[in-house]
Amino acid sequence: MKITLKPLGDIPDQIMEELKDRVGGIFHCPVEIKAGFSDLAQAYNPERRQYFSSKLLASLKKSEGEEKVVGIADVDLYVPRLNFVFGEADMVSGTTIVSMCRLRQEYYGLAPDEALFQERATKEIVHEVGHTFGLGHCPNNKCVMHFSNSLADTDLKEAHFCNMCRPKIIL
Repeated sequence: MKITLKPLGDIPDQIMEELKDRVGGIFHCPVEIKAGFSDLAQAYNPERRQYFSSKLLASLKKSEGEEKVVGIADVDLYVPRLNFVFGEADMVSGTTIVSMCRLRQEYYGLAPDEALFQERATKEIVHEVGHTFGLGHCPNNKCVMHFSNSLADTDLKEAHFCNMCRPKIIL
């Protein structure tokens, strides 16, 4: 298996490289970075001042040879009926999108914490890729597949699959 990370918008190279290393270390598979797209305007909802994640996800196409694709954005995402989402996955296509926006301490008026930000982003990527393997949300609040209704939920869980979810990942 191979995972492809694609920046959506202007994502610094050092963040992409760090996430590539972290995700590869968890899935024990090749991870590469390829060009995404920078025009996110088609998904912007001015009333909500957020981006509709499903529209961005639908625009994220897989190229030949790509198995799992993760679009990484730094904008606030939403889906109808929820205030926001950290990410979304399309199980059929194997594509996902993750937002880094609400994972940063600065979003909440706090001092930056790069290590905490990278840890949160890694968990959200692993969670969304887990969905592309057909995994649903796990009741174990330490499992990476546990639903994050808040940042506190993300911080509580680990970046790894629990003993019930791990066997379902087929690499």
